[in-house]
Amino acid sequence: AVRVFCSSAAHFSIGRAAAVLGLDPDAVVPVATDGTHRLDPSSLEVAISRARRSADRAGRRFAPVVVATAGTTDIGAFDPLRAVTEVARAHGAWVHVDAAYGGGALLSDRLAPLLDGIAEADSVALDLHKLGWQPIAAGVLLTRDAGRWATLEHEVAYLNATDDALAGYPSLLGRSLRTSRRADAFKIAVTFRALGRHGLGRLVDACHDLACHAATRISAHPRLELAAPVTLSTVVFRYLPVATATGTTAGTATGTVDVDGINARLRRRLLESGRAVVGRTEFGPDRSVHLKLTLLNPDATASDVDALLGAVVWAGDAEDRG
Repeated sequence: AVRVFCSSAAHFSIGRAAAVLGLDPDAVVPVATDGTHRLDPSSLEVAISRARRSADRAGRRFAPVVVATAGTTDIGAFDPLRAVTEVARAHGAWVHVDAAYGGGALLSDRLAPLLDGIAEADSVALDLHKLGWQPIAAGVLLTRDAGRWATLEHEVAYLNATDDALAGYPSLLGRSLRTSRRADAFKIAVTFRALGRHGLGRLVDACHDLACHAATRISAHPRLELAAPVTLSTVVFRYLPVATATGTTAGTATGTVDVDGINARLRRRLLESGRAVVGRTEFGPDRSVHLKLTLLNPDATASDVDALLGAVVWAGDAEDRG
């Protein structure tokens, strides 16, 4: 029985990948997070132990996989990689780190400690179109054991004849699930050659600074509410209508004030007016509608962020007035 353990805040693609592989519907096991939205190692221990006992009772071989998230989609939370890996290793589990978003933190001296323990993983996924500023297809899967790629190696006469490879014309057929694809690795190499780790790190830090600035402005504004502290470059918050901002408890619907509806509509107002495109998510125990800024432009300024938040308040006020 293959079981994939990940935090309840992990990316939806984990479940979709399990379905594509034909695994059981219950193959992906969501594990509780702590107060900072990170996978809780003690809850992981309980979940794996429970699944192992169930497999043993059914007489089935137990094959655990643990997926740790380095940078959740909404608030950029980083699972405690070293502690999670220790639990996984005790159960003989494969450890995969989904660093699609947060892997870029490795470029920053300031943020790299968030990824402490990533070197212990069996595999790591990176998506360099985020904090790497690459084409959208520039995803990378790294494995500790190069031999894991052997199953992709095939010799096809019209693609990678052995004598061509020996003559210095290698094929990438064994390095991707796709036979035909763009050479995005070349663009990654050029970027690293031109800017280096420190140059790219400065860009990551600039985006982090913008997110921190946005969080400070939101926390200080009476009509805005910050959902969680900033970790990387995303900021989750919501607009508070007058009734809630002046003391009434905010919620999905407070009295006659539909907080969720106002936040949903203000996004569309901003879009239709051509002023801004603001992200949307659901957050908190009541899964209330929140707004999300994903700040990935290192050339943006604090003034740009202030103007954007001003536009959010403008749109919210307009919706609040009906």
